Amino acid sequence: MIRKAEPKDAAFAAPLIYQAIGDIAHTLTGAAAAGEAISLMAQFFAQKRNRLSYENAVIAMEGDEPVGLALFYHGSQTEVLDRPFVEFVKERTGIAPTLVKEARDDEFYLDSVAVRSDKRGKGIGKKLLAAFEQEAIQRGHDCIALLVDKENPRAYQLYEALGYRQDGTVMVSGHQFRHMVKRVLVSA
Repeated sequence: MIRKAEPKDAAFAAPLIYQAIGDIAHTLTGAAAAGEAISLMAQFFAQKRNRLSYENAVIAMEGDEPVGLALFYHGSQTEVLDRPFVEFVKERTGIAPTLVKEARDDEFYLDSVAVRSDKRGKGIGKKLLAAFEQEAIQRGHDCIALLVDKENPRAYQLYEALGYRQDGTVMVSGHQFRHMVKRVLVSA
């Protein structure tokens, strides 16, 4: 089952998000250590109106147990959703970070998808991707997008098999990512 995320999911979600976004977590939070970045991301997850908010997430459940998550938002909202991170890091360090815009303004964007390591290979990730696509269709968006690290050929092959096509590259937090898009049919 896939359900909407809630603020109480923060402790489950933050480590998975960290696993999915890696160094980007440090850029977003200004934290040097993984534990601190995860803690700060949990705080942001439990709040509204930011890129990592529960408002932008769904949780995959196996019985009563959360096993995966997907985070997504429309690219036109990137600046608004990133502003809390820019302000937080600037207040913390005195320097506003430069956050690379990962999504284009005409895309419904999959920020991250992650499944607990002990639950991988059971189709949960595909269910989360299907939920992302359904959300795009329900909201009337016909272009969906995601980034995949160039160092992750298995993920790239999966997304290609699901109909995504690379249309460029983006450098984010020192890593080269493939920008991939897919068209979905939106009913009139």
